[in-house]
Amino acid sequence: VQLQASGGGLVQAGGSLTLSCAASGGPGGTISKINLMEWYRQAPGKRRELVAGIRSDINTNYAESVKGRFTISKNDARNTVYLQMNSLKLEDTADYYCHADEIYYKGSNYPETLDAWGRGTQVTVSS
Repeated sequence: VQLQASGGGLVQAGGSLTLSCAASGGPGGTISKINLMEWYRQAPGKRRELVAGIRSDINTNYAESVKGRFTISKNDARNTVYLQMNSLKLEDTADYYCHADEIYYKGSNYPETLDAWGRGTQVTVSS
């Protein structure tokens, strides 16, 4: 499975960015639905940390540091997961990575477990 992340950039503190991660391909055929996906981030000199995860619009989780500011969502028709980031802070500066844990292939009633990572997209928040 290929994950294509995009949307990073340079933004002033207090601003907003929306990251996207589109899933495609895979040995099982055509992806019908993303069942579980997360966004992680890694700042220079720090460990990679979980930012947010989503199974459905009512089943999401967030790191304490981003609660109330970030929103994760997905579009099953586009096999894409989004991370809306508002009120950005200097400490949000990092490379952001999407990670897919489970997907459904068309024709299958069971999710496929993955460990697929997208290439990072850089987010830089300036003062």
